[in-house]
Amino acid sequence: MISQERVAAIAKEGFTTRQAAFLVTVMLHSGVCLGRQYCAYSRIVRGQKMHDFFSALVARRVATAYSSAHRRARVYHVHAKALYAVIGEPNNRNRKPVTLARAVERLMLLDAVIAEPKIQWLGSEREKVEYFQRRTTLRPTELPSLSFGVAPKRTVRYFPDKLPIGVADDQRTHLFLYLVNRETPVDFRAFLHRHAELFRALPDWELRLLVPCHLTKSTPLFEAGARQELGMPLRLDDANELAWFFRQRRAADGGGRSEDPDRFRAATRRFHAFRYRALYRSWKKEGDTLLYATVSRVLGDAMGRRTGRITTRELPHSYQYLTPLVGSA
Repeated sequence: MISQERVAAIAKEGFTTRQAAFLVTVMLHSGVCLGRQYCAYSRIVRGQKMHDFFSALVARRVATAYSSAHRRARVYHVHAKALYAVIGEPNNRNRKPVTLARAVERLMLLDAVIAEPKIQWLGSEREKVEYFQRRTTLRPTELPSLSFGVAPKRTVRYFPDKLPIGVADDQRTHLFLYLVNRETPVDFRAFLHRHAELFRALPDWELRLLVPCHLTKSTPLFEAGARQELGMPLRLDDANELAWFFRQRRAADGGGRSEDPDRFRAATRRFHAFRYRALYRSWKKEGDTLLYATVSRVLGDAMGRRTGRITTRELPHSYQYLTPLVGSA
């Protein structure tokens, strides 16, 4: 489900309702698309209608096509600023060219969105912030974010992972997508840290891991990381010791010395697991608040009641045939 106002606005630019709905979906969630995705979205067979649609996009300079030497595949990048402005997103980053690797990741996410047509999908930073400020009591500082620079030129990006978030018809269940794009859950743990406060504020949530076929062997690592970060709260004593240890470690990283070398060595041995290393990376950005939030049992209890769920879905399509693409989409 997408905003009918946005679809109507795009349709006025000379597109059918079906074409307009597909374009809105692409612009909000990926910026790039494949011909087969239009066919799946529109429930049509691959043929002249698909060819005519994309030929018109290219002819009108709404999109650019990038060709592959293999299977004659094409990726289309929808970039016309006028169209993005019509849906209220003139500066949406999906307009900008990206590397091939990033384009393929966006195609994977678009497939996941298209596969759930009955879900309302939140795509842009602005609509995610506005939605969760309406639906929760969280302050802006408690929403997932990353900060860049220092005051007064400090910039805050909300929902920096740029992943689609789905809202079910009941307006209670929320679906968070996470694309597995590497073998180990390094960035994934940071994603969980950023979203933990939001998960705690929601009545029902599902975190769905999207796994490409070439990374299925990594699935257990990501599932275990999610259960550990969300379902296994720290003891308060451990959080207190970690806060001390992280301050000492930051000083040591900067060339300083620990105020208690023996205690520091003991803490180094105690907190050597990957979970604590990932926590340290996030702590450097978020501070002690992050550590004391991990003491809460709310997320573990939600997972026990199944109002919080970690699920896995292997992506049904192969994308490796796109690797010979020339240029970037």
